[in-house]
Amino acid sequence: MTHDTLPLPRLRVVTREIDPVEDVLSYTPSYAPAFWSRRDASLAAFGSIHELRAAGGVESPARFVAERWRAIAAAAEIDDPVGLPGTGLIALGSFAFDPRSTKTSTLTVPWIVVGRRGGRSWVTRISHADSMVDDELLGLPARVPYGPHWSATLGPGAMDPDAYQDAVRAALGAIERHEVDKVVLARDLVGTAPVGADLRRLVRSLASGYPDCWIFAVDGLIGASPETLVTVSAGTVTARVLAGTTARGADVDADAAASVALATSPKDQDEHRFAVQSVLSSLRPHTSALAAAEQPFTLRLPNVWHLATDVEGVLSDAASSLDLLEALHPTAAVAGTPTRDAVELIRRLEPFDRGRYAGAVGWVDGSGDGEWAIALRCAQFDAVPAGSRDAIPLTAYAGAGIVAGSDPESELLETRVKFRPIVEALA
Repeated sequence: MTHDTLPLPRLRVVTREIDPVEDVLSYTPSYAPAFWSRRDASLAAFGSIHELRAAGGVESPARFVAERWRAIAAAAEIDDPVGLPGTGLIALGSFAFDPRSTKTSTLTVPWIVVGRRGGRSWVTRISHADSMVDDELLGLPARVPYGPHWSATLGPGAMDPDAYQDAVRAALGAIERHEVDKVVLARDLVGTAPVGADLRRLVRSLASGYPDCWIFAVDGLIGASPETLVTVSAGTVTARVLAGTTARGADVDADAAASVALATSPKDQDEHRFAVQSVLSSLRPHTSALAAAEQPFTLRLPNVWHLATDVEGVLSDAASSLDLLEALHPTAAVAGTPTRDAVELIRRLEPFDRGRYAGAVGWVDGSGDGEWAIALRCAQFDAVPAGSRDAIPLTAYAGAGIVAGSDPESELLETRVKFRPIVEALA
């Protein structure tokens, strides 16, 4: 029996400010870190007091979970004098890309959260409403020392480079037949991490190398995503759309030339336009004053340039961040256009289940506000039984948007560039 079949709990939530904490990550377990960060804001969680789970086959996992989360939040007793984003009642979640996925979408309410934002830190304890939390327990939990450094093994998965280029050619055929305007095709790498590996080492490496990305570790999914699916904060809705990518240049001149070539590429501009329109059309029913720049800017990351557009609006209804997640996903940036047809083509051309790669990952609070990224530049670590001496299986994914004019070899190279953050961190 899964938690989603059980009565919803009545929760008591107590948040207290504490002295500033520099290394929030050290307060989450080494074997199953629960973590979220970007720049000076971080959340680390421990334990699970309740889980909402949507198994494969649920038509809309986000809607299924959002209804139950709203009921849990309405019944909760919340004592939160700190009042910062991420304080009070929160849950961390990750959602499958495809509702037909065999992987379960989850939203987990932790026992303990240690947070940091803008130089301030706090601890949140979540318990059942009929239990008492001793004031002495409201300080920091024990730090967990980091384990030794480790490296993973990686190799080709279900779709090797030759098969990927064949899939791109098949996608181009579908575009020529006007089945889709754009489709995003991914490929996989599979491998293992050593027995007992401290997975926080991977999180720490990604946070150090990609501080402007969303760094996440949720239910075994670990990565560094540059793409904001949606954030909701005090009535303001924001998103960052990324589509169109090129590798960074080897020197200053080559790097500048790469940026200019991306910004002036008709193929990449078309791909980006599809993605922006996908987000705007999904958000309009829930927002007012929705705005996006007419032209994208070039976003510089350590390994790539992206075409990027920031979107901002004012929430005009009672939608939560989970409701907007349900409305937005999947965007054209990770599926294609038209979305339904593109997802069906992905099912035909990709010989694997994406799981929660390219799905939503993030957190929601008791008011429905939250931060959600698209799960990119990531790897899924499968759980192994407690005490097992087996290595930890993992799968990493990277994809590229295919439109008219795409070249199979160039798209393969793009996936190699996108693999680099997670592959280098695993090394």
